[in-house]
Amino acid sequence: MTLPTTEEILDDLGFFDSWEERYKYIIDLGKALPAFPDELHTPERLVKGCQSNVWLEVAGNNQRLEFIVDSDAIIVKGLLVLVLAAFNEKSPSDILDFDIDGYFQALDLERHISPTRGNGLRAIVAKIKGIAQATQ
Repeated sequence: MTLPTTEEILDDLGFFDSWEERYKYIIDLGKALPAFPDELHTPERLVKGCQSNVWLEVAGNNQRLEFIVDSDAIIVKGLLVLVLAAFNEKSPSDILDFDIDGYFQALDLERHISPTRGNGLRAIVAKIKGIAQATQ
């Protein structure tokens, strides 16, 4: 599956008049995530700090990191696509340099998700940035 870019997501969200429509779009993004192999649903792949279960696996090398993700919550799967649009198949330095706060502000996301979902989103971002830092 080819994930949308951050620009495509921002453009697509701009077409919707309400947050209810935007939520549906985000949920639909999550439905398009590739299947996460059952054998990777392990405790060491769980991202700590998330309200829902989120599993993260990384592949690739110092040039480009590829992430596969899963969650047991459908809205979180969509939020994971928003994060992957920013970080997947990028170099560690590109991941560390990306203005994720600016991206989230442009999405106007954090005003429309619960504080616990926001904390989980930050935990996922921190985990990916930690992987990028360790890979550099």
